[in-house]
Amino acid sequence: MELSRPPLVVAFELSERRKAIVARALAGASVVIYLTELDGTARAEALRNAGALLTHNTAKDLRSGEAALLHSTRLIQFTIAGVDFIPLGELPEGVPVATNGGGHAEPMAEHALAMTLAAAKRLIVEHENLKRGQFNQFARNRMLAGGVCGIFGFGGIGAATGRLMSSIGMRVHAINRRGRTDEQVDWIGTPGRLNKLLEVADVLLISAPLTRATYGLIGAAELGRMKDDAILVNLARGEIVQERPLYDHLVGHPRFTACIDAWWIEPVRHGEFRIDQPFLSLPNVIASPHNSAQGEGAHDISLRRAVENCRRALTGETPLHVIGLDERL
Repeated sequence: MELSRPPLVVAFELSERRKAIVARALAGASVVIYLTELDGTARAEALRNAGALLTHNTAKDLRSGEAALLHSTRLIQFTIAGVDFIPLGELPEGVPVATNGGGHAEPMAEHALAMTLAAAKRLIVEHENLKRGQFNQFARNRMLAGGVCGIFGFGGIGAATGRLMSSIGMRVHAINRRGRTDEQVDWIGTPGRLNKLLEVADVLLISAPLTRATYGLIGAAELGRMKDDAILVNLARGEIVQERPLYDHLVGHPRFTACIDAWWIEPVRHGEFRIDQPFLSLPNVIASPHNSAQGEGAHDISLRRAVENCRRALTGETPLHVIGLDERL
């Protein structure tokens, strides 16, 4: 290890097992300081000298005034991908801030596939019918093979989902900011081509971050461009889709299905769960409590990826998933 290399400061508690994950991912690039094991002047000194800070949420992990001490750090690395609810404006100007983009990509991709299959195969609808004594053996369900999976937000989650959808025979059409990718896709465009994506998608996955540009992006007009029997899967943020227009569209288009994992008001971000429209009473809604990232072992993988990004910053490489001002709310 280069002796002059500044430390990685971890701002939250970890078990000994997970500390070992951090050590392996850091690969001797620097020492690790655990902020929760320090107090007073030692905390301040650690933050002033930090080469990188690893944090769940700076608003909760840091005490009042401590964020200002990070003015010389090379990277503030979050363990989560969606940081729209964190007051990033309180962090020192000019310090790179990175999300853990794709940290939970694989379990979230599996969740997207599971919800899509449940919708296409009418699993929940027919489960409820069986409970009422209806044995609809010859009711048609849908084949996904040959259809188009549209992915809005083709980062780690989108790419992992695209690979799964391709494996069952779907064509993958995607949108990201650059309009290009090294992944195998059938079509890719920039956000300006959203209407084209909406019109062809049999399944539409929303896996983009919540930003000024994506807030409320999917409203009545956009939903109206979609196929009457399309399947919408939202793993990102509820606020990307306008709540009342989505409810109205579901009521008016009973063959359309919304698979909602990300909600508008949620406990982690808002302190409570609340919906203003009775989505859960609709037969064409499949719901989950934003738990798509909770696969067994997923948090260990995510932690490793976040630490590896810190290692890039500490060793002089360019870190991944650094967010710009235009990507914030």
